[in-house]
Amino acid sequence: MNPGTNPRTRTDVLLLAAFCGFLFFYGLGAIGLLGADEPRYAQVSREMLDRSDWITPTLQGKAWLEKPVLYYWQARLSFRVAGNVTDKAARMPAGFDAAMLIAVIYLFLRRFRPGGELDGALITASCAAVIGFAHAAATDMPLASCFAIGLLAWYAWYESGRRGCLAAFYIFLALGTLAKGPVAPALSAVILFLFVAVKRDWRAIPRTLWIPGIVLYLAVMLPWYLAVQLRNPEFFRVFILEHNLARFSQDVYHHRQPFWFYLPVFLLAMMPWTIVLVVAVAERARLIWSERKEAFSSSEDSWPLFLLVWMLVPILFFSASQSKLPGYILPAVPAAALLVAEYLAARRSEERKFSLLFAASHGILCGLLVFAALSAGSIAMNRHLVWGHTTYVAAAIAAILALGTSAALLSRNGLRLLRPLTMVAVVVSVAAIIRFAAPVIDATQSTRPIAESIQAFSHEPVPVALYHLNRVQEYGLEFYLNRPAQKYEEGNVPAAAHVLVAAQNTQSQVAQLVPGRRVSYLTSIPAQKLDLYWVGR
Repeated sequence: MNPGTNPRTRTDVLLLAAFCGFLFFYGLGAIGLLGADEPRYAQVSREMLDRSDWITPTLQGKAWLEKPVLYYWQARLSFRVAGNVTDKAARMPAGFDAAMLIAVIYLFLRRFRPGGELDGALITASCAAVIGFAHAAATDMPLASCFAIGLLAWYAWYESGRRGCLAAFYIFLALGTLAKGPVAPALSAVILFLFVAVKRDWRAIPRTLWIPGIVLYLAVMLPWYLAVQLRNPEFFRVFILEHNLARFSQDVYHHRQPFWFYLPVFLLAMMPWTIVLVVAVAERARLIWSERKEAFSSSEDSWPLFLLVWMLVPILFFSASQSKLPGYILPAVPAAALLVAEYLAARRSEERKFSLLFAASHGILCGLLVFAALSAGSIAMNRHLVWGHTTYVAAAIAAILALGTSAALLSRNGLRLLRPLTMVAVVVSVAAIIRFAAPVIDATQSTRPIAESIQAFSHEPVPVALYHLNRVQEYGLEFYLNRPAQKYEEGNVPAAAHVLVAAQNTQSQVAQLVPGRRVSYLTSIPAQKLDLYWVGR
C-alpha cells in the first residue's frame, strides 16, 4: 500500500499537525516579548528587513555581532509573510523549527524504528523545554532543531550507508553553525567520536569525513561568515573570541551557576516525561553494565547508545562552562525524548506492566504540571505562590488528574494509555497558561503594556527617555516603539519634549535632572512599578 494512502499514516499526520499546531503556535502573541534577548533579536531582524541587508545584523543602527544570522533571516521572512513586524511573527521561526524537528523525527523513526514513530514525535513535542523555546524569539530552537536533524541524518547514514543522509547531516550542521556558531560542529564531533569510540567502529570516522559533504557544509555556512567578516573586521573578535571562547571560559556576562546547575534544569526541561526518562536511563545503564562488551559491539544496541551519548555530551559540556543559561542544553532534549520512546517500545514488546511506584510518580508529576500551569498567574503577580480559593481549586484539579492517571497506568492497558494521558496533562497545562497566566505575565513581565500606554498618549513617534529602568525594559521598549530610548542616568536628556518612563516615586529626582522644564504626570503602570511623565521643552 502506498504510504500516502495508509489510514494509520493519515491519522498520525493529523494528530501531529493538531498537536504541533496547538503546542507550538497557539498563543504565540498572548505574552509580549520577554527578557532582553527576545526584543533585541526581533529588533535586529526588523532593521535587517528595513535596510534590505542580508549580511550585517544591527541594533539601533550599530553592528550587532553577538550571534550568527539564521534566526534573523527567518524572522525577517516571517515579518514579510505576516505583512507586519509583531511579537507573534518574531516567534514564528521557533515554532516552525520545532514543527520541522517533530516531522523529521516521525519520518526517521518510521523508516528506522517502525512502530514507535508517533510516540517518539509526540513525546518530543510535549517536552516542556521544546514547547517553551518554540514560543521564544531566540536562537535556541533554530540551533536545537538543525543540530538534532543533522544527528538523525548521520545515524540514518550509519545504519543505511546512504550518502544522501550524510549530505543532509552536513547541510543541517552548516545551518546549525549559522544558527549559533561553532558549538554545532564542536558538539557533533564530540558526540560522534565518543559513540564510535564506544562501539570501536573506527572506520566510521574516515567514512564520515566525506569530501563532498565537507564541501556542502562550507558552501552553506562559509559565504555569510566571510561576507560579515569583510564588512565588519571586528566580527571575529566579538563573535568568536568574546561570545564563544570567553563566554565558555569566563563569567563575562554574569551567568555563573554551580556545576550541577543543569541537572535540575534538564529534569524540568523534560517535564512531564522526567520519571520515565530517569527509569529509561537507569535501565540502559544497567544493561550496558551487565553486558559490557556485548552491549557496546551489538548493532541492536547502537541506537539507544547513540541517544545516551547525544543526551549526555551537551549537558556535561555546558556544565563545564563558566556561563550557564537554560537554553544551552536544549539540543540534548530530543535525544532524551527519543530514549523515553525507545524504552516504552521495549516495554511494549516485553509486555511489562508499570509498578505502583512508577504509576504514582508519573501521575503526581502530571498533576504537578497542571497545578503549576493553573498557578502560574498568581506566581507571576505575587512572585510566590499565594494560597487562596483559586489555588485550592487548582490543587483539587491536579489531584484528580494525578489519581486518575496513576490508576489508569496500573490497569492492563496502562502502557497503551501512558502517552494519551500524559498528552492530556500537557494540553491542559498549555491551555491554562495561555488562558489564565498569559495576561498576568504580559502585564508584569513584558514591556508591551508600557509601549501601549505611551502610544495611547501620542500616536506620533515622540522621543522616549528612561530613568531607573533595567535593560530588559530598555530593549523591550525600543522594539515596541521602534526607536532608541535615552537614559537619564547617562546624562542623555532629550532637548525636545518627550515621554519619560521612570521608576515609581522618583518624580522629585526627575525634576532635579531637568531644571526649568515642566514635568507632567501621565499615568502609572502599577504591575511594573513605573510612572509615565511628559517632560516639556
